[in-house]
Amino acid sequence: MAKVAFIGLGVMGFPMAGHLAAAGHEVTVYNRNQGKAEEWAKLHGGQVAPTPAEAAAQQEYVFSCVGDDPDVIEVTLGKSGAFQSMSSETVFVDHTTASADLARQLASEAFKKGFHFLDGPVSGGQAGAENGVLTVMCGGEQEAFNRAKPLMESYGRAVTLIGQSGAGQLAKMVNQICIAGLVQGLSEGVNFGMKAGLDMDVVLGVISKGAAQSWQMENRGSTMVQGEFDFGFAVDWMRKDLRIVLQEGERNGARLPTTALIDQFYKNVQQDGGGRWDTSSLIHLLSKD
Repeated sequence: MAKVAFIGLGVMGFPMAGHLAAAGHEVTVYNRNQGKAEEWAKLHGGQVAPTPAEAAAQQEYVFSCVGDDPDVIEVTLGKSGAFQSMSSETVFVDHTTASADLARQLASEAFKKGFHFLDGPVSGGQAGAENGVLTVMCGGEQEAFNRAKPLMESYGRAVTLIGQSGAGQLAKMVNQICIAGLVQGLSEGVNFGMKAGLDMDVVLGVISKGAAQSWQMENRGSTMVQGEFDFGFAVDWMRKDLRIVLQEGERNGARLPTTALIDQFYKNVQQDGGGRWDTSSLIHLLSKD
């Protein structure tokens, strides 16, 4: 079993670190809110560190799952960041959804310091993290990926190396583009059916067996009918992800007209007080009087 640090214990990181501990690894955790770290330690054992640097010292693997690019920079390159103390040949895996440029920068910094960096954003939401069935999209070196993959499989059912540094983040961007379009289409379909007086639970049960089937339909369709949005992946985080997507599209020349429009729809949901609602709350805008 390995010596591991996990940095960031939000709705994703908390259960992900728990799966590593359950697999028998020796886990040290760091969280900006230390009370959350102490809560994790009471549930799962392990140690609590006061800084990312102290968490990462003498570890074989360091994992992080924080909020955005500035948070990743703080816990890696900051004065108390993990990169200040990591040992040679340690593998750092960042599960934050962040920019591809930052992933490439951190991979370069890690190489200079003699250790390894993988960008490994995840998909599957809080339920996927809790149930250990996340999809993990990685960018980086094959050797480092091969070493870290067995650990990532403690919380991921599909752990795949996409390509070189930044490729994991780019794959996650593709994922978010697809989800945005799917949720908007599902919202319009459900709203249309309700306006037409159909029993949408029956309709969804039928069309989910055909070409319209999707994870969003099977897991969010019925709750959209009920107007329930108090779970899952928050609108605030989706907007952060779509900002990264649109910036990358601007850079590489990809046209993203539908994604840009749906990003504005999510902005409208935020303005209605739904920043912490699940992303399926797009239907809220269609059902307003």
